[in-house]
Amino acid sequence: MWLNLCLKMLKSKFTVQETKYQLHAKEVVTTMDLSKYDGIVCVSGDGILVEVVNGLLEREDWNVAIKMPLGMVPAGTGNGMVKSTLDSAGEPCTASNAVVAIIRGHKCSLDVATILQGDTKFFSVLMLAWGLVADIDIESEKYRWMGSARLDFYGLQRMLSLRQYSGRISFVPAPGFEAYGEPTRYNGEFASTHSINPGQEQPVKAEQYSYQGPDVDLTNLEWRTINGPFISVWLHNVPWGGDNTMAAPDAKFADGNLDLILIKDCPKLGLLALMTSLSNGGHVKSPHVLYLKVKAFILEPGQLTKDPTRGGIIDVDGEVLARGNGTYKHGQKTLMAYDKLQITVDRGLATLFCPVQQ
Repeated sequence: MWLNLCLKMLKSKFTVQETKYQLHAKEVVTTMDLSKYDGIVCVSGDGILVEVVNGLLEREDWNVAIKMPLGMVPAGTGNGMVKSTLDSAGEPCTASNAVVAIIRGHKCSLDVATILQGDTKFFSVLMLAWGLVADIDIESEKYRWMGSARLDFYGLQRMLSLRQYSGRISFVPAPGFEAYGEPTRYNGEFASTHSINPGQEQPVKAEQYSYQGPDVDLTNLEWRTINGPFISVWLHNVPWGGDNTMAAPDAKFADGNLDLILIKDCPKLGLLALMTSLSNGGHVKSPHVLYLKVKAFILEPGQLTKDPTRGGIIDVDGEVLARGNGTYKHGQKTLMAYDKLQITVDRGLATLFCPVQQ
């Protein structure tokens, strides 16, 4: 078997493109001649993969382009997607295992989430976080010199000085999760009604995207709602958020659902125990965690309960999607405003290289 794999690799031809700046990978795949290739491999963390997916879906031939198999070789701070694919076959998350999986050529489908706010769209494949998880992920960048230990170090700081955010979430529950929340009616007016944050990027108009998102009549679905305050709201598309974070142990690659991990209230000691069990998914068994699957989702982020002048951070696939007032690096540009946004899921839209055929 190893001889055949080595021969296959030696016969392969590669084109290497080093990314120079944020969204460079998106620009590259938007214009590249995909007919010359059998796949795209991202040697990086999760961020480059997300850029590639967004670039493929921005092409005029998106319906063909998005079928291009995508591979991951772990080389970043967060390697949630490649960890999820390798772990699904019981294999350790190493660069060598990832490369072998790509050479084998087995494939699996992957759900893609469409995040919509007014005329602005973004496509996500890993996760969305608001509250504790987003604050730790983004604000800990000031300690990047510590490596991955920065997450544990800053996570402890945030738990000792715990924040809660006002706000509301609404969702369409997957079958079996209809009892969570209170019934509500869908309101399609999810565009931003507030002033755009200083420095926010000009919105990318929806009509500029060839792919418009899943064609779903949301008005005919049964919506539920939960009001804040919240400590953490975390949506996940795959089981692992990073090498040591099994965020959503029941998540599937292509079930048409997102896994919601919600914490409304929790004592500090209970939160510490909860966070230390993230490595094996044990946190979802905590009485302080609500864990369910949703088919569509609306986030209405609010302000800090102890300081209504300050908002939070919305983190999508490890990058800042929106910042509220008074947040870390508030002056930097963001794609969306810190306001109401909607998420829908297109089942199995993308394709991944994986260790075994699924």
